[in-house]
This record gives sequence, structure tokens and C-alpha cells, in this order.
Amino acid sequence: MGCLGALLFLLGGLGALAQICEITEVDSTLVERLGQRLLPWMDRLSPEQLNPSIYVGLRLSSLQAGAKEAHYLHSLKLSYQQSLLSNDNSDSEAKPSMGQLALYLLALRANCEFVGGRKGDRLVSQLKRFLEDEKGAIGHNHQGHPHTSYYQYGLGILALCVHQKWVHGSVVGKLLYAVEHEQHLQQGHFPVDTLAMAGLAFSCLKLSNLNPSQRNRITVALGRVQEKILKAQTLEGHFGNVYSTPLALQLLMASLRPTVELGTACLKAKAALLASLQHKAFQNPLMISQLLPILNQKSYVDLISPDCEAPRVLLEPATETPSQTQVPEFIHVTLKVSSIFPSYRHSVSVPVSSSLEDVLKKAQEHSRFRYGTQASLSGPYLTSVMGKKAGEREFWQLLRAPDTPLLQGIADYRPRDGEAIELRLVGW
Repeated sequence: MGCLGALLFLLGGLGALAQICEITEVDSTLVERLGQRLLPWMDRLSPEQLNPSIYVGLRLSSLQAGAKEAHYLHSLKLSYQQSLLSNDNSDSEAKPSMGQLALYLLALRANCEFVGGRKGDRLVSQLKRFLEDEKGAIGHNHQGHPHTSYYQYGLGILALCVHQKWVHGSVVGKLLYAVEHEQHLQQGHFPVDTLAMAGLAFSCLKLSNLNPSQRNRITVALGRVQEKILKAQTLEGHFGNVYSTPLALQLLMASLRPTVELGTACLKAKAALLASLQHKAFQNPLMISQLLPILNQKSYVDLISPDCEAPRVLLEPATETPSQTQVPEFIHVTLKVSSIFPSYRHSVSVPVSSSLEDVLKKAQEHSRFRYGTQASLSGPYLTSVMGKKAGEREFWQLLRAPDTPLLQGIADYRPRDGEAIELRLVGW
């Protein structure tokens, strides 16, 4: 084989390795059921429940919701433009966060729209102000932390990038430094989903060549992100855990550095993910919206140049088989809180298939237990327990006794009979 033939053979082999990370053989019925789980959420049009991620996930999938999809985008535009472009600052808490605004810009790009004009420029300026504020919080010596998270920081850069908006090198530099010096972070490392989001932002910047002076540094950081994600693969095959695997695969699928190790890891991850689909592991709308694109061989980076004419299958609402009325079975769950004095422990009886949120509500009705939540795009999360609020760098962790952190939130986790759930205040 000549030199040219050998080169073509090598390139072909690397291309095949890259394609190994694409999930191409999935039961269409399973994919349709995932999409159907999003449909009820598209009927929730109040500002606090609108979720741009749902729209992005559908547009990058093989599915569509017809007129409901168009109406949802219209509702997103009304809500975000009214809240962000209004002149009054009377209710700052009602304004979208940096992550929500970034997802809204992704939703516009998923509809093949570029932000522009006076309104669009104000949206871009607002997101850039968010990033500048976060850059200031990190500090010139990199000893600080973002007010939100590096996940939202990377998402903000990605959103501006797909709209071909230049991001100042000093802003990109903070994310590059965090990836390069990850061991100096307070928690010692980035979670896999944060690494993946940073990698998606870097991939977009590299493909768009918006920051040419940082190109070499971005390329090195991308390789570092890929290496760390591969090292985080579990024995089961997931990258980090089942819910961070879709975002990790979005990054690896578009990898510009295909290797044999990458191909092997992706084959293992795909098998684990398909097994999780069979077991209906994905119920949360945010997680589903990150999963649907990879089932259509797409990632958020494809929003650089989205294909808005690609055929997509129209979703129909799921049909429920009527069941005979029967007395519901009950389970018993023990709720524990040790981060307060005196500590709390109480057994709660709830119907089978109740969520942890149902357990908390029942405990509040029948004991001294009290809790508070705040809405987010991934569902409600605990902000206070027994009157004790989480501080600036604290959160209420959910654990299955004795010491197993839950991967789902209070609205998604379904306790089993006899389980003990602990709510623990921890720092990060």
C-alpha cells in the first residue's frame, strides 16, 4: 500500500472510530416514548415552568410536536423578552438566570434564528454581563468561584458561540484555566456533566474559530476534557453516572481526536445507556432533552449550522390502558435529618410509586417536619429543611441510608418500601 493509500486507510479508520460514539440502532418505540414524556411539560406555560431545553432537545431529535412545538417557542419568546427586556427591576428573582438565558439562545438557534436587532443585541449583552460578573467572582488569581457554576459558565459561552458572537478572551480564559488546573478547585475535580459542557463550548469555539489567538490552548483543553471523561467511566459503562452520560456522549460523538480507547469506551457507554432506556431510567425533562439529540446523532455543537428542514416524526400523546380500580398499596419510608438539633426521624406511609417529594409533603402534614424548595429547569430542589437554609456554598444532599447519594431530585426519585432517606446539609 502506497503512502497515500495508507493515509486514506488511517483516516477512514479514525472516522469509523468517531462514528462508534454515535447511537444509530435504537428501537424507535423507545425514542417515541421518551418524546411523549415531554409533551405534558409543553402544556406548562407559566414563566417558572417554561424550559428552553425541552425545545432544543426536540429540535435536535428525530421527533416533532407539530403546532404544540411552535406554540411553545412563541411562549418562550414572550416570557423571556418580557422578563429580560423590561426596564423595571422590581422583581429580579423573576428574571432568567444565566443558564436559562443561555438555553433560550440555544432554542432560538435550534429554530435556525440568529439573534439580531435591538432586542437580540440586548439579550446578547445581558448574557455577556452575566459572564463578566462570573469572571469577576472567579477573580484575577482564579481563587474565587462563579456565583452559579462552571457548568452554566460553559453553557453561556456555548450559547454565544453558536450565534457567532465573539466572547472576550479573558472570559474564555477563566474556563480554560479551570480545566487546566482542575486539581485546585475546592471539590478537587469537575463533575462529568460540567466537563462535557466545557468541552462542547471549546468544540464550538474551535470549529467557529472565534478566538484564533487561543486556538492551540483550546485544542489542548479539549483533549484534556476527553481524557478525563474517559477516566470517569464506571464499570457499568456510564460516564460519571447514567444522567451525565448523554452530555458526555454529545461531546465524544463530535470528537476531533478519535482513538481506539475512545471507540471502546463509547461502545460500552452505548450498551449501558440502551439498558437504562429499557428500564425507563429517564423521566426528568431536562435529562430527556439532553438524551434525545444523541439518539439522532446530534449534539449542541450542531447548532452552529442546524438542519431545520430535516424530516422528523410527529409525536402523538401516549395512550394509557385503563386499569381496574383497586385499593392502592402502601410503602413505608423513614425520613432522617441529622444536620439539625434536635435531629429528626420519622416513618411515613405513602402509596407505591410515590416520589420523594410526596414523602416530604406527607411528613410535613403529619409531623414537625418543614421544608422549602425552589423551582429549576431540572425540577424543584431543596433550599431549606426544618427552617435551616442552605448557605451560599451549601446544599441539601439526598442520600439513601446509610451513605448513598441519590442521582435524582425529589420530584423524580421513587423510594422503595423500607428505605431510609437522609437529608444532609453539605458544603461544596
